[in-house]
Parts: sequence; C-alpha cells; structure tokens
Amino acid sequence: MDNMSEQSIETSEAPEPITGAPKPAGALHQNRVFLDLFWDLAKPEQEVRLRAVDGLVQYLRDNSKGEELEYTLKRLVDGLSHSRETARPAFSLALGQVLSAFGDISLLQTLDRIKDKHNLLTVKKKLQRNAMFGNVFGVLALHQSGRLTQEPQAVLACVQLLQSLTPHRQHLRDLPTNTMMDILNQVEEEVFEQVLFTALQSDLATPFRTPEQLHLLLVALQRFPHTLKPKKLKKLLGFSTIINQDNVPRLTELLKTVANSVKKEQVLPPVMLDLLKLSLKEDTYQLFWTKVISEGLLKEPPGPSHYLSFRLLGAALPLLSEAQLKEVLRGDVMRQYGQHLVTSKKPGRFQLAPEMDTYVSSFLQGCEDVDRQTAVVLGFSALCNQGCPMVPPSWRAVQHLHPPALDAYVAWLRSMFLQPQLHTMLDVSTKKPKDEKEDRQGSVHRLRKWIGARLVALVDNQQLKKEESTVMEVSRFLLFHAFFRPTAVCAEVPESAEELSVPLQDDTRAALANSFFSLLLSLHHLPQEQGSEEDGAPHRRQLGVRADGSMWISHLFDFAQKLLQQQVEPGPAFGPLQREAWDSLLVSVSSLRKKMKKAQSPENKAFLQLFLLVAMYLFKAPEELLDIICDLQSCVERAQKKKRRSKPGEDQEPAWVEVLVELLLSLLSQPSRHMRQVCKMVFSSVCPHVTQPAISAILKVLEPEPEEADNGLLITDDEPGLSREGEEEEEEEEDDEGSDSDDAEEGDGDADDDGDADDDEDENEEVQEEVDAEFRLRLMKVLEQQNALAKEEDSSGEEDLDDDAMMKLDKNLAAVFSEQKKKTQAKKDEKSKVKKEKVLIRDFKIKVLDLVEVFVSRQSSSPLVLSLVQPLLTLIERCMGSDRELHEQDLLRRAAHILRNELFRAKVYCRSVEDRAPELHELMETLLNKALKLHDSSVALYYFSACLYLVKVLRGTAPSKGPDEYTADSVRFMGHVDVLRVSSLFRAALASFFSRRRSPLTSQMFSDLFTRFPVLCVDLLDTAVQNITAGVREHQQGQACVLVLRALQSREVQLLLSGEPLIQLCTRVTSELVLSVQQCGSQQRALKDKLQQVLELCQCVLGHAHRLKLPLSLELLQASLQDLSSTTSFNKTGRLEDTYWAVMKRFGVMKPKIEKTKPNPADDPKTAPKKKKGFLPETKKRKKRNVLETTDTTANIQPKKAKKEDKKRDKKQMNKEAKNKAQKRPAESAPSQDSPTKKTKLPQKKKKDKGKVLSQTHG
Repeated sequence: MDNMSEQSIETSEAPEPITGAPKPAGALHQNRVFLDLFWDLAKPEQEVRLRAVDGLVQYLRDNSKGEELEYTLKRLVDGLSHSRETARPAFSLALGQVLSAFGDISLLQTLDRIKDKHNLLTVKKKLQRNAMFGNVFGVLALHQSGRLTQEPQAVLACVQLLQSLTPHRQHLRDLPTNTMMDILNQVEEEVFEQVLFTALQSDLATPFRTPEQLHLLLVALQRFPHTLKPKKLKKLLGFSTIINQDNVPRLTELLKTVANSVKKEQVLPPVMLDLLKLSLKEDTYQLFWTKVISEGLLKEPPGPSHYLSFRLLGAALPLLSEAQLKEVLRGDVMRQYGQHLVTSKKPGRFQLAPEMDTYVSSFLQGCEDVDRQTAVVLGFSALCNQGCPMVPPSWRAVQHLHPPALDAYVAWLRSMFLQPQLHTMLDVSTKKPKDEKEDRQGSVHRLRKWIGARLVALVDNQQLKKEESTVMEVSRFLLFHAFFRPTAVCAEVPESAEELSVPLQDDTRAALANSFFSLLLSLHHLPQEQGSEEDGAPHRRQLGVRADGSMWISHLFDFAQKLLQQQVEPGPAFGPLQREAWDSLLVSVSSLRKKMKKAQSPENKAFLQLFLLVAMYLFKAPEELLDIICDLQSCVERAQKKKRRSKPGEDQEPAWVEVLVELLLSLLSQPSRHMRQVCKMVFSSVCPHVTQPAISAILKVLEPEPEEADNGLLITDDEPGLSREGEEEEEEEEDDEGSDSDDAEEGDGDADDDGDADDDEDENEEVQEEVDAEFRLRLMKVLEQQNALAKEEDSSGEEDLDDDAMMKLDKNLAAVFSEQKKKTQAKKDEKSKVKKEKVLIRDFKIKVLDLVEVFVSRQSSSPLVLSLVQPLLTLIERCMGSDRELHEQDLLRRAAHILRNELFRAKVYCRSVEDRAPELHELMETLLNKALKLHDSSVALYYFSACLYLVKVLRGTAPSKGPDEYTADSVRFMGHVDVLRVSSLFRAALASFFSRRRSPLTSQMFSDLFTRFPVLCVDLLDTAVQNITAGVREHQQGQACVLVLRALQSREVQLLLSGEPLIQLCTRVTSELVLSVQQCGSQQRALKDKLQQVLELCQCVLGHAHRLKLPLSLELLQASLQDLSSTTSFNKTGRLEDTYWAVMKRFGVMKPKIEKTKPNPADDPKTAPKKKKGFLPETKKRKKRNVLETTDTTANIQPKKAKKEDKKRDKKQMNKEAKNKAQKRPAESAPSQDSPTKKTKLPQKKKKDKGKVLSQTHG
C-alpha cells in the first residue's frame, strides 16, 4: 500500500520536465508561493485546502501567464488521481474553479487531457483504482465549472466516460451514476432529447437491472416529462408506467437490494422517495404501497427491509393527502412499526424511534394544513400496546402544532378518556387475554392514565403555542374527573354533562390526582402571555398568572367552589370536616383578595398562594392538613393585625411567626415540589419578622436530639404512586419533558430497589453466618417428635418411618421453614423501612435548608444570622466523609454552599453587635478550639473561615474620613474586637500549626488572616518569626518563612510597623535566617523547598533594607549565603539557583559566567565523528590494496579510524569463522580450533579478499 501511494504521488505530483522551454521551468521554480498552493491542496485539513483553492484562482487572475496556466491545468489533472482521498475533491474543486474563471479554456480539450492522463488501458494495474477516481472527479470538475451545459458535445463525452466507468462498481459503487444524475439535473430538455437520449438509451431501457439505473430513469422522468412521454416510454420499455402489476415482483426484489445496500448507512435512499413521487404522479400509489411495501418488503424478516419501509413512511408524510395519511397510519407499516417499538426496548436492540420523531417533527414544523397535522398526531397517538399509546406522554414533536390542531388533539384526548374506543386504536399487542373483561378494564385504565399525563405535558411544554382557554379547559377537566363525581347535569358546569362509558377506577382517579398536582406545578411556572405587555415595552414576564394578572390556581379554586355548590359529589376523602375547613379557607381567601385589590404586597400574595394550595390539597390528603389549617389562619390574621398596629419603636417579635414557621415545616413534609416552592415564597415574605425562637425551631430540625431523631419529624409517604412533582422535588430544576407519574414512580422504585438489594445481600450474609437459635430448637423439636433424628444405636440403613409419618414430618418441617422465612422477611422489611425513613429525614433536612438559605440571603444584616453559623458547621462535620450516601452528600453541598457563598462571602453582613460582642468572642474561641481537634483539613477550613467571619462582623466598617485618608489609625481600627483575646487565640492556633506534625490547619488559612486583618498579623509575627527555625519539621519552617514574607509584603503591615518596630522585626528575621541557612546543607527535597522559601524571604528583607535604608547587620547572612554555594548543589533546580543569585546580587556578588566551549570529538573516545550529509561514510567506501599495507606514520596520523576499522574486520572475521566451523564440523566430533586448511576451503570468489583481511588482522 505504501509503494502504491508513493508511485501515485510520483505520477500525480511530480511535474514532468519541459525539454524545450527551460525559461518557464526556471520561472516556476523561483515562485515558491505558487508551487506551495498545490501542496496545500493535498493537506488533510479542509480549511487549508479551501484556502488553497481560493488562493490559486486569485493568483492566476492576478498573474495571467500562459505557462503558469498550462502548468496549473497539468498539476490539477494529475492530482485528480491522488492516493489521498481528501485530496481528490480538492483538486477537482480547484480545476472546476479554474475552468469557471477562465472561459477560454475548452472543456473538450480538458476532458481529453483527463482521459489521456487517467486511461485505464495504459495505466499500471496497481494504479487503476486511482485512475478510475481521477476520471470521475475530472467529470465532476467540469460539472462544477458551470459551463458544461453550454457545450453539448462535452456533456455527451462526460456521460460516455461515466458509462464506461459504471461496471467498476467494486471501487466506485454508485458514484458514476450519481454524477450522471447531477448532470441531468442541469441539462436542458432540448439537449437531453437531441444529444443524451441516444447515449443513455441502453441504460434507460433496463431500469430493473440495478438500483442506479432505476434511479437514473426516475430522474429523467422528473426532469424531462415531455421527452419521455408514455408513448415513448412504452416504445422504450414495453410499458407506459413504471409501477404496474407486472413490474411489482422485479421492483420488490430491487428494493430489497436497496435496503441491504444502505444497512450500514441507516438512511433513506433517494430512489425510494422518487418512486413514491412517481406513484403519486402516475396515480399508482395504492398499488405501490400495498403490493410493493406492505406485501413485499414487510414480508421479509425484521431487518433492513422493515427499516426502509419505516423511513419511507416518515419521509412520505409531507407528500400524502389527509385521506392517504389516515390510511397509511392505520396500515401494516404502522403496525409493524409498533411491534418494532415493543421489541426495541430490550437492551442492545436498534431503535428507529428517534428517526421517526425527527420525521414527524419536521413535517409538523413545515405543514400549514391543520387537518393534516391533526391526522398525523392522532395516527401516532392511536398506536398502542394493551391500551397504552406507544408515543411517550412528553412527545416533543407536538410543539409545532398550530392552535386549531392543538384544540382538535385535546378534544380527541378528552373524548377517548370519556368514551374509550379501543377498536379505533391500532393495538400491536400479541398476547391473548385470559379474561376479555379484565383485559378491557386494564387497557382503559392504562389509556386514561396516559391521557392524563399527556394533557399535563401539553400544558408543561412552553414551546407549544396554546390559548389560555385551552389551558383552562385541560385544568378544569383534570380537576373535575380526579376529585368529583357528577350526580346530575348542571348547566353552569359543562363537565357534568360528559358521560363516562366506563366508570373510573380508584387507581385511575389516584393517577389523575397526581397528574392534576403536576399540572398545578406547570401552571405555577407558566409564563404570562406576550399580549399582556403594554405598549410593547419589553419586561420580564410573570410566572403563574394569566394575561389579566390573576393566578391560575385562583381560577381553579373558584371552579372547585362552584362544583361544591352545585349538584356534584366530591370524592370520598372530602367529608364534612373537610368541607368545614374548605369554607373557612374560602373566608380567608376572600379577605386576602380584598386586601390585594387595595394594595399589592408580596406578603399577601404569598399567603394567598399558600391558602389556595392547601385548599387544593384537601382533596388529596385532607387528614394531614385539618390541624394545620386553623393554626395557619390564626397566624395570618395575627400577622395582619400586628402589621396594622405596629408603631415605630414597638417590639417586632410577634409569636405568630414562630407558629408559622412550625406550620411551614409541617407543610414541607408533603412530597410536593409545588408546596416546597410556595413555602419558600411565604417564608421569604415574612423574613423581616422572624425571631430567634423561629430560627431555633428550624435549627432543631437540622440537628434533632438523639431521642427525637426518629419520632420528631412527620414525613408523609403514604401513597405508592406519587406525582411527578412529588417524586422529583429533591432534584435540581431540570427539564422533566412532561414525564408522567408512572415513569417517575418506576424510576424511584428502581432506585429504591437497587438500594434495598445491597441491604438484602448483607442481611443474607448475616443469616448465613448466624443461625437463629430459636429456629434450631423448633427444628430439633419437630424431628424428635417424629423420631427422625439419627441415634448411635441406629446402625441399619432401612427406613424407620412409613409414608404417613414422612408426610406428616414434611408438613411440620414446611410449617417451621415457612414461619422462619416470614421472620427473616420481616427483619428485612424493618431494615428497609428504617433506611427509607432515614432517607426521608435527610430529604426533609434539604428542604429545611431552603428556608435557611432564603433567610440568609434576605436578612444577611440581621444578628440572627450569626446563630446559624455553628449549627451549619456541625452539620457539615457530621455529613463529611467518603463513605456517606448520596443524600448526605447533597445535604453537605447545600450546607457548604450556604456558609461559603451566602454567609462568608456576602458583602452585606451584620454591623450592630454591640450587645453580642462577648457572646461572639466565646463562639469564636469555641470554633477555633474545635478546628484544632479535627482530623479533616477541609472541615477545619470551614471552622477557620467562620472565625474570620466573626472577626469581620466584630470589626465592622471603619468610619470613612475621605477618599485619600489611608493612615495607620484607619488600618488599626478593629471596632468591637478584643484584640488581645483574639490575638491570643490565633497565636495558640498558629503555635499548634508549627508544633504538630499533622495539623488540620494550613498556611493558607493564616495567610488569609494576615491579609484581611493586618492588626492581628502584627501581633502574630513574633510567633511566625520564632518558628523559622523552631518549627517541628522543615515544612513548617518553610511555611513560617512564607507567612513572614506575606506580612512584610503587606502595605498595611508596613504602615503599622513603620520606624523602629520594622527595624527590630527585620533584625530578628535576619538572625533567624542566618540559622536557617546554615541548616540547609542537605540535598533532601524538603530542605530544598525550605531553602527556596528562605531565599525568597531574604530577598524581601534585603529589598526593605535597601529601599528604606534600614540599619541592619547583614555580614553574617552574607557569609552564610556564600558558604551555601559550596555545600548545596543547584543541579536541575533553575528557580532555586536564580533566586540564590538574585539574593547574592544584593550583596554585590554576581553570578560567575561559565564559558561554553565546544567539545573536541578527538578528545572523547566515545564520541563518534559527525557524518557529512550527502557523502558516503568512510566504512562504505571501497578501499585500495595499498591502503591495507600502511606504515607507522599513516597509522599515527589516523589511529582512531584504523582501530575502529580493525575492530569491525575482527568481528566480521570471527563471525565467518564460526559459521564455517558449524558447517564443516562432523556431528560426532568435538569443536576444534581454526586451522589453515579450513581457511583454504572458502569459496573461490572471496578467497583473495579473505586472505587480505586475515593478513591485515593477524599479521
């Protein structure tokens, strides 16, 4: 393959020498820019090739010379057969652009040049494949020039050349035929009739020989209908229509071949679509679809033929009429597609559903006919398996429906829900039901369940354009059938007139209830219509409200109230107590609505949403909310009264806030994301009124007492089928894609099953290891009663028990084992229940952290925020660990996010801490002592950051005196910080860091402390300086240097230590550095790192001494540094060496320059002489005879070369002699030494040379 590519490159790239014109060749060689363009055409990068094409055309236009144009044509024609596949299209495109730019170049002459260069009869056999491609790409170049249709003879010559290449299908496949079809698409009908028809007559007369010839005929029929009239077609083919009854078998076999040919590509070949268009034109569509597709391709086993039919179905949607669409979507192709959907769900199976969704989506997007849109959507929705439609409820293809088509689709869904007509559905299930009645009820239940989820997905899809009336219609429909039962027809409630042909089952109502609350969540996030914007002013659209500004849930509440007033019976869960609670909520809602009409306030809106949502939940979980409603109403009433009666200076700590927080915590236990968001909204509105007891109630949930951990929380999980918004409430906001409650239920069930499986395995291991003693006793007792135990005196192998006794024994043993199995299962269930409760508790804590985050973000300047620091740190400490489960990791991330981003990094923080300064100092001491006792530095980082946050809070903000006021007094301001106490705390922590080999603290923590609080930095500098040499390890000593360096580089520290304190500090640092440098004489990695940090600190101190002219004694430091160069090696440590000489430069000692001398090869015997390029090495040159007879003088001149040649000859001679010994030695004789007689038996040719070599080596 390499030889072939090399030869092809030589034939296509190497320019032939021009014998009679040396000048043009010389001119070409001088212009390297022009020649490089041809090399770029063969580069693998597409951008480089395209840039080369443009550059070549532009160059020829600017420098139009005959020899350059001729050379260009030659190189481009040669490059058409390039061995690199990516290069051929580039040369073809370049040739086409050149022919298009220079119209005086004859296309026929260019084609003749292409045929001469790539003649299959004259080219070598190994280059024939490249020559075939050269011919094809040459024709493509002529076609791309745009001039081919202007020269009919050139068109004819191109077609004839392509016809000659058609038999070489092994290499070219259908490339010649596709090129001919591209040419036909541009040729005029007159040219085709006069020039091409005769040449193509043989191909057109045999359309069923190959798929390419059939496609060629179909293209000709589309392009030239007047030439290929039915009469002429009958004369040519023997029949006037391509699709007829006689051609069906041949057409079917040909299409099977087409299906197998595109098996790997997985695409729809164009011949299929052209056949469909021809059948519609010839009015033979029914014959083609029935006989060729349904009774032809679909009779094959599932595989390429079926996939070809499915793709044709999707591609045919824009071409068919409404009646044809309805017929096709209920035919055999659709039924086989449904069976494919059923079987493709197995792992490892090919799935065509994504392709079909793309076909349907593109059809709905481009179709403006509402009836055809409706027909396609209904056809795919009617495809079902045991009553459940095959398309998912979150089918995204419907987002392109027009509003009228959407209304028709919703009407069909409602009618199928009310009166399920399963006979009109296309059911693909193959299982025969045992009981038709039960099977019909199950199918109706699955269909209605899917319809409820489908209606919710339509509302949830924000890309789908829908009217408010449609949304309200869907909402009322779900609310009515989920929670009400009509007893009589009411004129004011149209839903009561709708009759159910099959009564609703309890499971169906439960699924509808879940779908309805999922709908409430979708309505809560539904953006307001664009038409409500005034004057076209762009602004952010509100969520959860209609165009008039009213909330969606408010309209549904009014509708439910209307149903309760009419002759409509609510569900069995809605009893007298619930009706009384509803009436009381109605009064509260009416009161809040009146207040909102007078003045809009976020607090009233939040309370209104909470009341409305709680009222709706009375239909689903009434028993859990009855006790909450009364307390909630009283809280809101007291909140409104307090708000009206409050005066400036009056105590703002109403007890209603504490009760409200308790109620919100109870509501958060509901498995509802909607309830979670509304609780956050309510809590956000009452954040200014939150008191310390309310915060304590929240924190108590996060860290309950051990005895209250299992019983203190009310976590509701009483229903097996949770709604979508209840199941996914703990996850991040993501695109649900309208998934129904069944999918969510199955997903969570699988997750729980996976978790329980591990527990089951552990439990089984425990059971195998420890056998229950009680079970053993019962088993022994049963065996003793039946005398089935083996005894010592029983020596016979005869059976001692008769059949009745054995039957009785088996029965008793079965009872014992059954009882033991129940106990084991009960233990597993109990363990699974405990684990599930723990998961629910952790999920509940994550919800409670939402309230904490809301309070911290809304009330970051409140002193109550400070009480959250320690509980959150404790929560992080308990959740930290590699063996924690996923929920605990989520809890850890949430708590860490609140502390790090919402609290520690907040720009707004509490500044009124006059009364709480002692308490905060105590808290700081507690946290810092706790950090010192930890083992994990990541947790200690949060504790240390909390201490820095408390220092920031205690310090507050310095009084601003002016923009340019930056003095020592302003830097020294520390507010309410007890500097002595805080400095002693951090000094102890810093000493612990330097004295412990493994400390949870890090140098970065103290570096942040030094940077943010320069006053504390000055107080801690003495400890850092002492540990430059007193640190427990070299690492701690190096970190001490780093901290001192950061302090000396700080502008604030220099301002605080200006004058004599700075001199004293630098003096102490210098003395410590002298000792530290004297200790750094080893080559260990730790000592080198420490030395690097010591040298950086030395450089900083010397810089201060030079800039500030400090009176420091540096002689000892200089002497120790000078001695360091002799004791320490700086090999492979460029940074360390550069830092060292930068320090020594401060003392006036410059780095010695090392003179680089070129090594002499003659001095080093190991170094071989460098070979001269372009010349033979000395060992390859033929030597004369007299060279071997050298004298001593010549040997002295070149001793090295002679020795080297002698060694080579000795080695070669030894190899030859060993080989001769092995050949001449007898098998039984022992190996002998070399003898002169054996040397004379060498071949006659090499006898002289051998003798000379031997005389050279041995003489």
